[in-house]
Amino acid sequence: MRLEKGTTPAEVNITFLLYLFRGLPTMSTLASPALKSLQTNIDAPLHQLVADIDILDAVKPLNNVDQKQAFFDNQFSVEPSFIYAKENIDPFKLKRALFNLPLETLKDDDLYTLYLDIIDSYVDKVDQYKSIGSTDFLYDSLRYYGEPSEKDIRNAQFILHLPDDPDDNVGKLQDAQAICQILSSMADQEGYTWQLQMDDSMVANALVSGTKVRINSRAILSHTDSLALAHHELGVHLVTSLNAQSQPLNVLSLGCPLNTMTQEGLAILSEYLSGNLTLKRLKILALRVMAVASMIKDKDFRSTFLLLKEQYGIEDNLAYTITVRVYRGGGYTKDHLYLKGFSMILNAYETEANFNHLLTGKTSLAYLPLISRLISKGVLIEPKYVTPSYKQPVQANAVNRFITHAIR
Repeated sequence: MRLEKGTTPAEVNITFLLYLFRGLPTMSTLASPALKSLQTNIDAPLHQLVADIDILDAVKPLNNVDQKQAFFDNQFSVEPSFIYAKENIDPFKLKRALFNLPLETLKDDDLYTLYLDIIDSYVDKVDQYKSIGSTDFLYDSLRYYGEPSEKDIRNAQFILHLPDDPDDNVGKLQDAQAICQILSSMADQEGYTWQLQMDDSMVANALVSGTKVRINSRAILSHTDSLALAHHELGVHLVTSLNAQSQPLNVLSLGCPLNTMTQEGLAILSEYLSGNLTLKRLKILALRVMAVASMIKDKDFRSTFLLLKEQYGIEDNLAYTITVRVYRGGGYTKDHLYLKGFSMILNAYETEANFNHLLTGKTSLAYLPLISRLISKGVLIEPKYVTPSYKQPVQANAVNRFITHAIR
């Protein structure tokens, strides 16, 4: 920036501001022809191509209840044989259509990077889809989600060696109907638009897909765990879905590459800041890490189940649920990311100035600077909804602060 001699202070200020914002689009960008072209030629077609790809739903065993009964009736000696819904996807045609999207027309480097990376990530998801139920699924899962590192194993073992908290098991248990009431109360208070559905074939206690929240009809949780579930599923997974839908582009409804670790980290952080993250819950996250490591090494359902049951003293139903989670689809390594994601997001919460921009949709922490730039350009908008516990966090006690900050 060069100033002429004799420039007044006011002129200096104006010149400096013009220099800072030179070439920076404003909110008018939302109505620009370039954005309209992006919406029509890339964003909408991309969403139409991949919106129905839902790996979590696709890896749900349809016969889990029957296979669990058979596994228990045979004294854990018979490997479950899961079946999955048939998916009508032509991998070649879908990949070709994705690569044919005219990304070369994007002149904004941030938008080009975002769309290119998301397309690449969905190509990997297509590979996962076509291998569900086969031995290839594990390798596709490893390629996408990775595996536990030595550091992840050490963090899990640290938590599992902590003495149990006797207060974790205190209180009346809540059935699925009571859990739904807790979720409904929170949704009404926050003004969420959502749909609630009971599901008797689920492995997890709850699952959010778009604005639909499915609850396992067999779920039984303590009151604290029910509140944690509400802050996890509604406070983050539903909130990021709602915020993504309010964006002028569909891209954040699809999700940044590897958004699982960030999204689950945000959700566990929501449990923590609401005062409902128990040591028992952290131990379950740690057990998932150990189960994924066992699955990769042994590739034997019974071995992983017995590891949890005998070495870590986990009761049969919980040991089975954790084992099913990591063996579904043929070997699903996603579950080792929860503990790592929580540590990563807790650090970001304490250090990142634009932390709440992670709530604009299905984001990844690595893309936070890019997303913040797109918000400043007016291409994306600030999150409409903010996670309740982020707005009004509960101060954790000294022990919980020590444990959570020891996970590195």
